[in-house]
Amino acid sequence: MRYVLLAVGDERPWAEAGPAEREEVYARWGRFEEMLTARDAGRGGDELAHSGTATTVRKTGGKVIVTDGPYAEATEQIGGYVTIEAAGMDEAIEFARACPSDVVEIRPVPDRG
Repeated sequence: MRYVLLAVGDERPWAEAGPAEREEVYARWGRFEEMLTARDAGRGGDELAHSGTATTVRKTGGKVIVTDGPYAEATEQIGGYVTIEAAGMDEAIEFARACPSDVVEIRPVPDRG
């Protein structure tokens, strides 16, 4: 079954991180991706730009409203995602525990077949 691991966190430390700190974080993510590849579980993913770059499109009452900024105003935002293949939720949780993000939300991807 496919799952998406959503990396959630406070964006401020990342925005304030220096080049050495960023390289260390990218190295941890690289090791995580290598582990997923070795287990044939990785199905792609990416870092997301800062939530301040988001544009939100809302459809309500027959109108479309476009606003700058993320859907939810919160300290913690989704900073990236990884799609995985796992035998079930237990294995998905195992992968989430190995993920470099301090907070990981796991979402099953429904099988539409």
